[in-house]
Amino acid sequence: MHPMTPVPYRVRSRRPDRADTVTLTLGPVEGACPPFLPGQFTMLYAPGVGEIPMSISGRARSGGYVQTIRAVGAVSGALCRMRPGDVVGVRGPYGTAWDVPAAAGLDVVVAAGGLGLAPLRPVVRELAAHGSRYGRLSLIVGTRTPATLMYPGELARWRDEHGIDVKIIVDHPDRAWKGPVGLVTRLIDRIVFEPRRTFAFVCGPELMMRETAAELVRRGVPAGRVSLSVERNMKCGVGRCGHCQLGPLLTCLDGPVLSYERAAGLLAVSEL
Repeated sequence: MHPMTPVPYRVRSRRPDRADTVTLTLGPVEGACPPFLPGQFTMLYAPGVGEIPMSISGRARSGGYVQTIRAVGAVSGALCRMRPGDVVGVRGPYGTAWDVPAAAGLDVVVAAGGLGLAPLRPVVRELAAHGSRYGRLSLIVGTRTPATLMYPGELARWRDEHGIDVKIIVDHPDRAWKGPVGLVTRLIDRIVFEPRRTFAFVCGPELMMRETAAELVRRGVPAGRVSLSVERNMKCGVGRCGHCQLGPLLTCLDGPVLSYERAAGLLAVSEL
C-alpha cells in the first residue's frame, strides 16, 4: 500500500477522559499497521475532514492502537466525536521511540505535563510491568486543575500496586485540592533519585519540557539520558513535505523523541 494511504480501523471503544478529551481503542478492519514502540505516533484520518498526527497511548488487546485525543480543531474534534463502530484511517506508526531498555539498572524519572502523559503511558506501563529491571521509579505529573488530570485510576494503580512514586501538582487548585500547586519542576525536590544514575523521560508543553529537562541536568542527570518528545506541526509523517522541519531535523523522521543533549538548542526556536 502507498505510504500516504490510510488503513481502515474501526473504533472498538470510546472513553471520555475529561470534557475535551477522549481515548479511542482502534482495531483493524482488514490488514493492519505494524506494532508500535512507545513514543511513536500515527497519522489519524477523520473521513471527509482531514488528517492529524497523534501520539499512541497504548496497545489494544486486538493488536490495534489506543489513542488519547483532545478536541482542539476540526480534525481532532471529529475524532473525539467518533463512536464504537465508526471507521477512521490510520497511517504509521512513525517516528523515534522512547529508549526504555537504556534505563535498565538506573533510577527512572518520568515527567509529564497535561496531555503529555498520554505518550508516556506506554513507558510507565513497561516500567510497572518490569519494575525489578530498574532502580527507583518516580512519576511527576502536572495538570491545569484536578479535574483535568489524565488517567487518575491508572496513576493510583501505578502507585499502590507497582510501587511507583507518583507525585501530582496542579496550576489552579479547587477547594478540595490538598496537594502542591505550581510547576512540575517543584516536584523534583519531592522525589528520590541518584542523578548520575538516572534516566528521564519528559513530555508536555515545550516550556514545561525545557524547564524540567534543564533542572534535571542542573542537578547532575546526564543530558544524553534525558529524553523529550519534541513535536512540530507534522503533515505527512514520512519526511516528504518538510512542514515539520526544526533546524537540521524533520521531527516526523528524526523525532519526536530526542535527547535533551540534541534538542536543547532547537527548543529555543519557536514554531510559527
